[in-house]
Amino acid sequence: MYQDVHVTKLPSGLVIASLENYSPASRIGVLIKAGSRYERMDNLGVTHLLRLAASLTTKGASAFRICRGIEAVGGSFSVSSSRETMVYTVDCLRDHIDTVMEYLINVTTAPEFRPWEVSDLTAKVKVDKELAKQTPQIGVIENLHAAAYKNALSNSLYCPDYMVGQITTEQMHTFVQNNFTSARMALVGLGVDHAVLKQVGEQFLNIRSGTGTVGSKAVYRGGELRHQTGGGLAHAIIVSEGASATSADTTAFSVLQHVLGAGPRVKRGSNTTSTLSQAISKVTAQPFDASAFNAIYSDSGLFGVYTICQTKDAKDVIKAAVGEVNAVAQGNLAAADLGRAKNQLKAEYLMSIESSEGLMEAIGTQALIEGTYHSPEAIAQKIDAVSSADVVNAAKRFMSGKKTMASSGHLVNTPFIDEI
Repeated sequence: MYQDVHVTKLPSGLVIASLENYSPASRIGVLIKAGSRYERMDNLGVTHLLRLAASLTTKGASAFRICRGIEAVGGSFSVSSSRETMVYTVDCLRDHIDTVMEYLINVTTAPEFRPWEVSDLTAKVKVDKELAKQTPQIGVIENLHAAAYKNALSNSLYCPDYMVGQITTEQMHTFVQNNFTSARMALVGLGVDHAVLKQVGEQFLNIRSGTGTVGSKAVYRGGELRHQTGGGLAHAIIVSEGASATSADTTAFSVLQHVLGAGPRVKRGSNTTSTLSQAISKVTAQPFDASAFNAIYSDSGLFGVYTICQTKDAKDVIKAAVGEVNAVAQGNLAAADLGRAKNQLKAEYLMSIESSEGLMEAIGTQALIEGTYHSPEAIAQKIDAVSSADVVNAAKRFMSGKKTMASSGHLVNTPFIDEI
């Protein structure tokens, strides 16, 4: 059925992508290049507000009408954002596409941002931030980006403390005007006819032309941020600049990630096939978690290792993890490990697009960045084409690259970046 994915790029730059799979349920999303990387110093946190403001009153419908209208037809509406994109998604029975599409268009093209409604979001922002603080993984990854980049990708997904309650409706409107333009959007549908989706795009998403704000190119710098919180664990991520989404070696870094270990494959399992786990288990008998970290963006990327361990073992665990990447860089890569990694990567991708959520993300991301769609067969062939030398070279790039480190927890035994 994946051969039925159709992609059309309108003269305005708007990309329409659809898969008519004849499902009784449909999913439609609008993806926009409007993530936190496009924030400026004077409006940091505005995308956090926009996430929370997605169901507020628009010029065409009140917040109550949007909620009641979508729920009345058994639909659902959600919004998410990353450092690069914002994604507005509706799910519904295919008989009610017209109803939910009306609200999706309203939210993405005609928000009002009434001051009293926006003011009420302050409490929700604080809750979001508090929940994030209680999740060490979120904090250490946010600090990693802040340390790694001078601009753009250093911007957090969360509103800074000093900006909570300070972002105005005018700043929100300005951000939408500058970034929610046709040339920065992709309209993606699953279980919907391409002609219908194209007509909607031509009629309603062509209203704001232009390329919008030209975002700054991400500038990687390297550095270190440590967050001492106490407790019995130490979280640490060490990375170098990796591959961007359009780099020739992007797939090689993904294969390397699975060679090292991208997380357990058996629920509650010990991840024994991971070469990282094998290396670390030689230096500690205590429980630990270790995986390769691989973040890919349109113009940059971060690749390295993420370890969680007992405080007293932090130095040994971190050095063992980095040492395992160095072993691959020296050519210590068994054919069996390379084959396993390729199988895991292909299986991970193919299983991810079995869900409507994963398939929507795959089609939408490719349409937004490249204006096209690559079939699962093409992706699998690309993975199979990665050679042992490609993976070794990716490991060498990590070892020779300028390092960035972020750590959190009880850091008394966590080495500094220059000690690794």
